[in-house]
Amino acid sequence: MLDILYRDDHLVAINKPSGLLVHRSLIDRHETRFAIQLTRDQIGQKVYPVHRLDKPTSGVLLFALDSDTARRLTEQFTAGLIQKTYLAIVRGYTDDAGVIDHPLKEELDKIADAAADQNKPAQAAVTHYRRLMQFELPYCVDHHPSSRYSLVELCPKTGRKHQLRRHMKHISHHMIGDTTHGNGKHNQFFREQFSVQRLLLHAASLHCTHPHSGETLTLSGDLPEDFAQVVRLLLPFQR
Repeated sequence: MLDILYRDDHLVAINKPSGLLVHRSLIDRHETRFAIQLTRDQIGQKVYPVHRLDKPTSGVLLFALDSDTARRLTEQFTAGLIQKTYLAIVRGYTDDAGVIDHPLKEELDKIADAAADQNKPAQAAVTHYRRLMQFELPYCVDHHPSSRYSLVELCPKTGRKHQLRRHMKHISHHMIGDTTHGNGKHNQFFREQFSVQRLLLHAASLHCTHPHSGETLTLSGDLPEDFAQVVRLLLPFQR
């Protein structure tokens, strides 16, 4: 059963687990479970996607329950009026806070995006971040006698594909568990030391205007147990 965070006559939000696709994809043809279908079956009502989370990312996922609501929410997303906040564990000590303003070329999949423009120019991409905790572990993972990590809060101001992962790589604070844009040595260390089998990225909250009542809606999803366990194991090393 999915964790239902919010539901009314127009909206439903779930706390998506890591490893679950939002919808069918040519990239993962073998998958048989999708957030859209599972939510529909659980509430007994058709749902309309208005945004997405990558398969390995957990957290708040909002659906509309009718096409008009879906259109209104999509307009909010397109206009940048919806604020999303993520939590992630990254390598190294980040600055206390900062803004990453780095345009990104669209990532195209050979199968799903075969007909897309391969020469599309880079698109504007902006991410705000804030360090919440920092940890120093007495293990040599790379070239140093100890290894440092940060728990960060990330707020994307644009919605490019894999934006948060690519932006953290851009400032050399690779996200732990990211097999595409991350650092293999640190991923392996977390697998062996903390049994981490997932991307440590969680969509913690979403703020929007209710498309019908006009009220400000804040949706929050607790850290999944596997992510929360990693944080607990890191706490003795907090600096």
